[in-house]
Amino acid sequence: MSWPRPLDPFRSFKVKTGLLVVASLLLASLTFWLTSQWQFRFALLSALVAALVVTQVLAHGMTSPLREMTAAAKAMATGDYSRRVRSTSRDEIGQLAVAFNQMAEDLEAEDRYRRELIGNVSHELRTPIAALQAVLENVVDGVATADRPTMVSALAQTERLGSLVADLLDLSRLEGGAVPLRRASFEIEPFLDEVIVQASSPERPLRVDIDVAPVGLRAVADTARLHQVIANLVDNAARHGSQDSPVWIRIRVRADPHADELILDVHDDGPGIPDADRSRVFERFARGGAQDGGTGLGLAIARWAVELHDGRIEVLDTSDGCCIRVALPQS
Repeated sequence: MSWPRPLDPFRSFKVKTGLLVVASLLLASLTFWLTSQWQFRFALLSALVAALVVTQVLAHGMTSPLREMTAAAKAMATGDYSRRVRSTSRDEIGQLAVAFNQMAEDLEAEDRYRRELIGNVSHELRTPIAALQAVLENVVDGVATADRPTMVSALAQTERLGSLVADLLDLSRLEGGAVPLRRASFEIEPFLDEVIVQASSPERPLRVDIDVAPVGLRAVADTARLHQVIANLVDNAARHGSQDSPVWIRIRVRADPHADELILDVHDDGPGIPDADRSRVFERFARGGAQDGGTGLGLAIARWAVELHDGRIEVLDTSDGCCIRVALPQS
């Protein structure tokens, strides 16, 4: 059962201290006056006891957040980030308790992310490594020969492993703020053509329809980071869309009273993203229920690169397929 905190409504700890002193003196004086007919030593003792009682009650409510923060900090040292401080007071200690609770929530989220990341990375790395190990063991044991199909299978697993490691490094740099932005003005359509050519391969050619208006439209962004965004979005759309239909890229500039925005839409005709998954599809290793061999990091990298530009990325509500919109400020 928690003790009452009668001084919580006051916003200043100094005011609370002054009220504590005043309340102790008043109660001591009142007690001494009521017991003035007693012997002096008994009256004085009664006044002191009354002052100590009211001091204990008021001071306990004033300092209890500090004791709770001490206990919570000791729990955090052992890895328990679930403890919270009761922050009902409005003074400086109450504000400290609110900040402490926010810090505890952030640390708990970071610890949960670290645990999930270790588990997810271990799981993602295990699959290509196990497949590659199986191929090599079969070759060494003589079960399989080192012919072209076997080597192509081993190469595919190695490329998948390399892609995952590269994505992890990119995401680590983006989250750590170690990737500076080098904004420049460039023409959009040739830039998109170059991105599509580099993302395509003989084994997996990409069909992309590009619609940029007006002709000769220019953008202001970091070309390397924007290349990552578009390549990841197109790769994601190509994975989920049908092989008979292309991926559509539509780019416009939306005028704003304060600053123009570059609007980039990437649309495919796949099954789309369920409403329940749209809020988490840009999280690390989230795949929106798809099991297509992707690393689950492409959209997370796209989100961080967009946010570095102070832009936003979202899944639009469309009647068919999936449309992801990127909005970048052009000021």
